[in-house]
Amino acid sequence: MLEEWTQSAGELEELDALISLLAEEGEPDMELLAEAGELVERIEKWLSALKRKSLMGGETDENAAIVMVHSGAGGTESNDWTAMLFRMYQRWGENQGFQVNVMDHQPGEEAGIKSATFEIIGPYAYGNLKTETGVHRLVRLSPFDQAKRRHTSFASVFVYPEIDDSIRIDINDADLKIDTFRASGAGGQHVNTTDSAIRITHAPSGIVVQCQNERSQHKNKATAMKILRARLYEKERQERDAEKNQQNAQKQQIAFGSQIRSYILHPYQLVKDHRTEYETGSTQKVLDGGLDDFIEQALLMKVV
Repeated sequence: MLEEWTQSAGELEELDALISLLAEEGEPDMELLAEAGELVERIEKWLSALKRKSLMGGETDENAAIVMVHSGAGGTESNDWTAMLFRMYQRWGENQGFQVNVMDHQPGEEAGIKSATFEIIGPYAYGNLKTETGVHRLVRLSPFDQAKRRHTSFASVFVYPEIDDSIRIDINDADLKIDTFRASGAGGQHVNTTDSAIRITHAPSGIVVQCQNERSQHKNKATAMKILRARLYEKERQERDAEKNQQNAQKQQIAFGSQIRSYILHPYQLVKDHRTEYETGSTQKVLDGGLDDFIEQALLMKVV
């Protein structure tokens, strides 16, 4: 945090110097003006991130995030929508300068994806993205419908904190059922022709996790255990805090009436969060990862 303040103080001093130079010029120097504009944009982005951090104080808010997206009602349409959400969160992470690693990826039969699990590594990744848990609804003209009719699709998003060694999660090996299977979809000859994929079932909780993206069975098992630890931690946290069982309530049927946010691309352009009532007409910006305003409003409303 101190390093961030030092860097931003330097950028503010640089901006002050640029403003002074521009004020002395009879005719505005377009290069200096462009440089000042870029600097203002960086400072505004830093201030926005700082404001969001001030709204976070949870035990794991500073941690990396494990994000799961699942296709809901709507078949191929829903699979395509799930792929769009997957890309949206990837772009959000990249826009923040975070690392995004795919842990598991299940392609749809015709298009899109049935589900994906990935981690976003960066400071306060979980604190930000925990507000995204719930059902997301898309309304658009279908690219898969020759009659170009309007379709409604659903997908669910679950976000868990990545658990480090400072938080103890007890897992009894006797409670685990570990299955190996052959990976499906893209991944290279070795991945698709050996039983390197891992599925772990935790008997007491009924939680099932899997990973098939790595080439080795050992790496897939380690990744699956990481996902299991995160999900067990979140389950325990929800049980400790019954008032925050909103996330459990959101894991109902992935269909109409349970959505937290709607993305409408036809007959008009609108993204609306139904918890905070915040909305914007900049749909493409949101789908390109521009989620910060929605995240900030959710944090202010304490929806998680």
